[in-house]
Amino acid sequence: MGIADNTAAAANLSGSIIRSYEEMELPAKYYVSGVLLPAFVVFIATIVVAAVANVLLVVRLLLPVLGLLIFATAIGYPRLAVDSRRIEMERRFHLLVIHMTVLSTTNIDRMEVFRQLAIEDQYGELADEIQRIVDLVDVWHLSLGDACRRRAKEVPSESVTDLFERLAYTLEAGQELDKFLLEEQEVLIEKYSTVYRQSLNNLDVIKDLYLSMIISMTFALVFAIVLPLLSGTNPTMTVSLVIVLFIFVQIGFFFVIQAVVPSDPIWYLEEGYRTKTKQRMLASTVVGFSLSLLFVFVMMLIFFEMIPPLFPVHSIPLLLYMPIATLPMLVPGMVFWYEEKRTFKRDQEFPNFIRALGTTESAKQATTSEVLESLRSKNFGPLTEDIDNLYRRLNMRLSTEKSWRYFTGEANSFLIQKFSNMYLIGREMGGGPKRLGGLISTNMNAILNLREQRKQKVTTLIGVIYGISVAATFAQFIGLELAVMLSGFDIDTGGEIAAGSLIHTGQYDVPVLRYLMVLVLIFNAFISSLVLRVADGGHFGNSYLHFTALLWIGGATGALTQRLVNVLISVDL
Repeated sequence: MGIADNTAAAANLSGSIIRSYEEMELPAKYYVSGVLLPAFVVFIATIVVAAVANVLLVVRLLLPVLGLLIFATAIGYPRLAVDSRRIEMERRFHLLVIHMTVLSTTNIDRMEVFRQLAIEDQYGELADEIQRIVDLVDVWHLSLGDACRRRAKEVPSESVTDLFERLAYTLEAGQELDKFLLEEQEVLIEKYSTVYRQSLNNLDVIKDLYLSMIISMTFALVFAIVLPLLSGTNPTMTVSLVIVLFIFVQIGFFFVIQAVVPSDPIWYLEEGYRTKTKQRMLASTVVGFSLSLLFVFVMMLIFFEMIPPLFPVHSIPLLLYMPIATLPMLVPGMVFWYEEKRTFKRDQEFPNFIRALGTTESAKQATTSEVLESLRSKNFGPLTEDIDNLYRRLNMRLSTEKSWRYFTGEANSFLIQKFSNMYLIGREMGGGPKRLGGLISTNMNAILNLREQRKQKVTTLIGVIYGISVAATFAQFIGLELAVMLSGFDIDTGGEIAAGSLIHTGQYDVPVLRYLMVLVLIFNAFISSLVLRVADGGHFGNSYLHFTALLWIGGATGALTQRLVNVLISVDL
């Protein structure tokens, strides 16, 4: 049974790879001749070089493995390209359907709904698929139902396929597009929530696997430090190999987490429009980097006794030099953290604002500017100032489109930008403000509820990463100090057995090993801070805070471990 299952899985994988050659944009014959054939030649060349080259056996074995990896990558790349299209479609699918629903409630016909969606570049592959449907209708004169049914057979995403098929059936049955989409809203939100929660559950699995792998790599690093005492191998070489493997493991988990977490960006920073928030973020980054470089320069001058020290710098443990140099990075880190917190609060207030705007505008039969005059006095948290600025611009007879663009730019929120744009376009095309406001508010509240769940998962991940960083650093430096301690002992063997045959200490280059440990701390802090930013969907500038904190935790833990071992040795002596 197991063999049959494995055979079926292999057949399905092979079939999916073959189908992907037909689905990719580049014709299969050009891909085979331009990519697949050269990759096969490289594979054969690595085998020939490994057979005739006079190098180490390990290198001769790794060369064909490298060639095979290149060839296998060339074979599987079309499948990866199709999967990337599917992932990109599903990440923006819910926003596309919400946008389609908003447009369908206006006074435009259903083909104009598709034309408007096709020009939205932010939807990526989904916009391209909508454009193909428009081309089938306008150029090839197919009905909208037939065009949807035809494209449903070609798209790699099951969600998009299901939508196109149900659209085709519904439109051919005579049902209106807006009624169909409004009825589908609850189903859409539930389906999106299920996929979102599943991704968060996958993040839990990845977190546990990440924890296990870091623990395993920490033990491997400790063994690489200590075992050369007995085996006589070069500890610098073994430690370097384990560190390289450790780096690759962390980079791999970074990309895995990036692929697993749901795509729900928080920030929207419009290019070409520099708000006060962007100015503060840019200024704080320049100040942080400048102060860090200044710290490094001054500490180097003091360390090499080129200027008199203002404090006993030589008494500072080596492991704290790098954390001290990166201490100014807390300035941009705190600024980014503060601005991101304000963006979260704006997102939480926006559904109430847009619902109140739509309801009041519909009840009073007034313009947006007149309604904002009363809403600007309400308390919408950090969004209040942006609402007041929107009212001022509209009251100054600035164009509505520019006023709303400045509003979304100052809010810095991706969701506010998307939903504000939907509301603006819906109003311009004759949609009812109350219906638009209620529809947008309901969908955005659902997304915000999912974000709260994501925030809880990320908080747990932060605790795990900080905790494992402390434990791993403690274990690594305990192993290093143990090796250093044993290498300094004089062993009396009674003259019968050479001491070097029991414990091999001559190959230990302690300063180099300490610097390698510092590199481990730096790289662990760097990758871990990026992992946390990818996990919560925030701005990467906010990683300055985690990078500095992790570096300080690692440096302080290593320094305390060294001091503890030295104290224990002095007590025993």
